[in-house]
Formats: sequence, structure tokens, C-alpha cells
Amino acid sequence: MPEKVASVCEEKIYDQLYREHAEKICYYLYYKYGDMDKAQDIVQDSFAKLWVNCAKILLVAAKSFLYKTANNASINLIIHQKTVLKYQQMPRKNYTNESPEFQMEEREFMERLNRAISGLKEGQREVFLLNRIEKKTYKEIAELLEISVKAVEKRMQLALVILRKKIKTPNI
Repeated sequence: MPEKVASVCEEKIYDQLYREHAEKICYYLYYKYGDMDKAQDIVQDSFAKLWVNCAKILLVAAKSFLYKTANNASINLIIHQKTVLKYQQMPRKNYTNESPEFQMEEREFMERLNRAISGLKEGQREVFLLNRIEKKTYKEIAELLEISVKAVEKRMQLALVILRKKIKTPNI
């Protein structure tokens, strides 16, 4: 009879993983990004993702899954914060010369665009925002995300196709 392989889905093993790694991951994120509250939130989210995907994750890969998930969540949070900051710093246009119809259409377009971007898969959204908002090259993105340049190109291409479909202006 084959030996039973320990599963991350077993509560004892999951608890043991939490006790062994949660504090270390939290301090890793804190030292890397400087915000203990966000680090703790991200650690909790990472362990929640581990629990949701426990059947897919081997016990030997659980630690790297947790670190990778936590690091990616931190990067996504920083990208989001930079995007918000850049948007806040953008000079506001003087709309006195614009018609109310134009202003309404622009607002509706921005809402569709934001919904479409938030609807992208995590990898596609990450690559899109890094390239279009952060102005990073595909090579820089590949190094940051530890993926190939071809993978970055594919994610960007898929993101653009999806965005074009979702933000298409309605027929008037």
C-alpha cells in the first residue's frame, strides 16, 4: 500500500506552516516595503490563497508559494498606490471650453476603462499597468516578475485585445 503524502489541506499541516512561516514572511515584507500593517494583511491573504488552493499545492512547494504570493501582492499594491498617486498629481483640465456632452462621454469612457482594467486577469493587469502607467519596458517587467519577455508580450497582447473589446464606444 502506498505511503500517504502529507497534504497542505490537513489542518495540522496548514497550522504548522502558518506557525513556521507567517512571522518570517511578514518581516520579509516589512523590511522590503516598510509597512507592517500592509505586510500583515498580505500575509493573511497569502495564507488564505494557500488554503483555497491547498489541493493543488504540494507540501514541499508551500513555502515558495507563500513567499511568491506575498511578494506579488506587495508589488501589485505598490503599483496601485503609484497609479493612484500619479492620477492625483495629474493637472486637472479646465473644462470650461468643453461641452457637457463631451464631459459626460469622457467620464463614461474612464469608468469603462477602469472597469475593464480591473477585470483583467492579475498577470495581464500587472503587465499592462507596469508598461502603460509605470513606463517600464518589457525586459524590465520580465525581470521584475521573473518571467520571460515572450510571456510579458503575450500578457500585454491579451490585455489589449480584452480592453479593446470591453471599452468599445457604444453605437450612437
